[in-house]
Amino acid sequence: MPTYLVTGGAGFIGSHLVTALLREGHRVRIVDNLSTGRRERLCAGAECVEADITDLDAIRPAFRGVDGVFHVAALPRVQFSIEHPRESNAANITGTLHVLEAAREAGVRRVVYSASSSAYGDQPTMPLHEGMTPSPKSPYGLQKYVGEGYCKTYTLCHGLGTVSLRYFNVYGPGMPDEGAYNTVIAIFLRQRRAGQPLTITGDGTQTRDFTHVRDVVRANMLAMASAKVGSGETMNIGAGSNHSVNEVARMIGGPVVHVPPRLEPHDTLADNRRARELLGWIPQERFEDGIRELLALHGIREAVGSDARSEVLTPQAA
Repeated sequence: MPTYLVTGGAGFIGSHLVTALLREGHRVRIVDNLSTGRRERLCAGAECVEADITDLDAIRPAFRGVDGVFHVAALPRVQFSIEHPRESNAANITGTLHVLEAAREAGVRRVVYSASSSAYGDQPTMPLHEGMTPSPKSPYGLQKYVGEGYCKTYTLCHGLGTVSLRYFNVYGPGMPDEGAYNTVIAIFLRQRRAGQPLTITGDGTQTRDFTHVRDVVRANMLAMASAKVGSGETMNIGAGSNHSVNEVARMIGGPVVHVPPRLEPHDTLADNRRARELLGWIPQERFEDGIRELLALHGIREAVGSDARSEVLTPQAA
């Protein structure tokens, strides 16, 4: 059985990936500095190296004897990168360079890189496809796009197999609801549990292509195994359907209050044909089922469905 290294294996997506790899009988090693990852997410059966990807010397030994690397570690989210550009740059660009360099030195066969749909920014047409010129609106989007370039360059210059997967708004069990990495779904669930109104930025008409973490994990594993990729390809990993923030609020239920808009793309929608063609990847998780699962896990009365309603409060009433 091959040995796989997962950077960020104590994080939300990384821990799901580690669990799936172990379930298939693979040997798994984790590199995580536990800054955003949680120790309780570390999976029994996986070797864990506590190290920071910004320290090349510290992570080099973890790459020895590794067949493939899933590079999931990052300092994520748009707002955090705007407020802390140097820290996010160090993790997302320098850290990615170090992962590629350590993989090259160790003779790793392939690196599957967790890229981001944030690289697109606002585009004039939907759905978003890989032939579009990236136009990131935040340091985070730019940093993840630069990581794609480094992956392709290491394939061209050093023959290291690489694949970049542009994730679209990943959600699912275990997603954090505090700190740098949180999504509107996680925030709404936290507010609903606390009996607070759901805070909608702007008018709530902005849409997102929400992609279940189990679909993202399958895409990673297919990208590592596929004989059709490994030459620096970039592809979208998105459900291929989108939902407005207002719709998500209705599905989770409860009163809502609107707050000022922030700098972010208004819409995202993935054209996932390239992933279908090259990986044979087809998203399997229905968004409505995913929300129902999360409501049940959080002990929240179900509000999913066409009859769901949200009461709009004024900021003063909230």
